[in-house]
Amino acid sequence: MAVGGSSAALTGIPDVCKVLIAEDEKLWSGLLQGALAKVSGLELVGSADDGESAVRLARELSADAVIMDIEFVGGTIDGIEAALQIKEERPKTGIVILSAHADRRYVSSLPLVEKPGWAYLLKQTVPDIDTIVRAIRASMNGMVMLAPEVVSGLQPRKSSALSRLTPRQFDVLRFMAEGYNNAAIAEQLVLAEKSVETYINGIYQELGLSGEPGIHARVKAAIVFLDETHNV
Repeated sequence: MAVGGSSAALTGIPDVCKVLIAEDEKLWSGLLQGALAKVSGLELVGSADDGESAVRLARELSADAVIMDIEFVGGTIDGIEAALQIKEERPKTGIVILSAHADRRYVSSLPLVEKPGWAYLLKQTVPDIDTIVRAIRASMNGMVMLAPEVVSGLQPRKSSALSRLTPRQFDVLRFMAEGYNNAAIAEQLVLAEKSVETYINGIYQELGLSGEPGIHARVKAAIVFLDETHNV
């Protein structure tokens, strides 16, 4: 995801990202470990099978990102609570939540602005390992990346700020909420990247985000998208 209205490269990410997997399904954990071990620039530093272990290992291993299952069979805290505790201790650690729930209430419980750096993916529809890698890097850079199933089919509430957006601006904002950078949005909508930048600037103006720093504006725009839409 690009910063602000440009498609600049991600910043502030170490050359080698230390990744912790918190997943109690052995098949999923094994598949993730095997696939991510082949990705250049990522180092798997450990795995946990409950929330408490995830919090402890994130601290002990100085994890840059945690892939977090939302539900654990064992332990006393779920993935959401574990993620919140990790963010409290290590605000810059990116969290990639793997969930079976597309309900927006789960996303709304996350401090997306106060402690940025979240991705929320659905286990059953993750298309490939590249999506998880993109989520890791987006979360580490303080971005928000939401599964398409969470945001698809949503329409602006009447009299909301989103209702002032043009249909094209709304489409651009939806792709922003899904974690696409400007170049990828341009490809999806068959537009020039400069046109996407223009649409994003218009979105920020309509939502009152023009004066916000680039990443912060992008995150807040995604949150407005969640808060001011509804299923038709």
